[in-house]
Amino acid sequence: MILRHAFIPPDNTRLANLAGSLDAHLRTIADAFEVKIQRRNESFRVEGAKGNAERAVGVLQQLYGRAAQPIGGEEIELAILEAMSDDAPRAESTSKDSAVVDAPAADDLRLRTRRADLAGRTPNQVAYLKHILGHDITFGLGPAGTGKTYLAVACAVDALERNTVQRVILTRPAVEAGERLGFLPGDLAQKVDPYLRPLYDALYELMGLERVNKAFEKATLEVAPLAFMRGRTLNHAFVILDEAQNTTPEQMKMFLTRIGFGSKAVVTGDTSQIDLPKGAVSGLVDAERVLEGVKGIAMTRFTSADVVRHPLVARIVEAYDRAGIRRE
Repeated sequence: MILRHAFIPPDNTRLANLAGSLDAHLRTIADAFEVKIQRRNESFRVEGAKGNAERAVGVLQQLYGRAAQPIGGEEIELAILEAMSDDAPRAESTSKDSAVVDAPAADDLRLRTRRADLAGRTPNQVAYLKHILGHDITFGLGPAGTGKTYLAVACAVDALERNTVQRVILTRPAVEAGERLGFLPGDLAQKVDPYLRPLYDALYELMGLERVNKAFEKATLEVAPLAFMRGRTLNHAFVILDEAQNTTPEQMKMFLTRIGFGSKAVVTGDTSQIDLPKGAVSGLVDAERVLEGVKGIAMTRFTSADVVRHPLVARIVEAYDRAGIRRE
């Protein structure tokens, strides 16, 4: 199928920003939708399968509207991802109760962070946000780059801004391949920091360095290794357990039973990247089995279609998934 589209009246600045340097943006769009895009001044010719050609034209129209300023590669990839997700299946998620009905509709998901454009980019991400807002405990399971941790931190920052919680606690097991806390130099904080750096990065982007530092001083923000959660009761807190695939079943149970009144917990992890000793059972895998269908708990399962990093990441995830199936 061949589609022709012209931007009238033409705006040379927008057209140049849309096409990118040496038409790099057009090639990215063409490769993503497996179509051919030819440009002559303000006119575009898109050739390919009907659905793909229509989606490519839709992306061109959308990006032209934003092209008063130069368009970055990330913006191109996100526009492509959004167009592809329009036809994606609905979120693969489960929850036993109807609490998610009380969560805002997708169009009303406005989180109070420094990023005014923050929103779910795929159906699974939108469902994940609604699950977090509508449930006390939410699991986000899936491959790297799907926004599991980042969106959870965004919801935590939003809850802090709205005063629905008194503090935010971020934790993860201190388990990495080939290295243990005791062998790292420095005091406890310096030993723990490398494991928690991704959480810090998200906080800095969503709150700003100065506000994050002040929140730590006031103890409204806390970052701690999972081992330090034992014996605590966390009331009026938003708690995130990241990299949960590296917990043991005992640690997972310990964490989930810390939740007190007025608190929310989000557990994130990727069961394809377990760094526990060989033969050890992952607490995340165990919890997925044990807690499936428990009232008040929601689970969102992400796939490679939800990856919002470089498009190669999605293809890498798919390749490893295929290789895993062949090995079984």
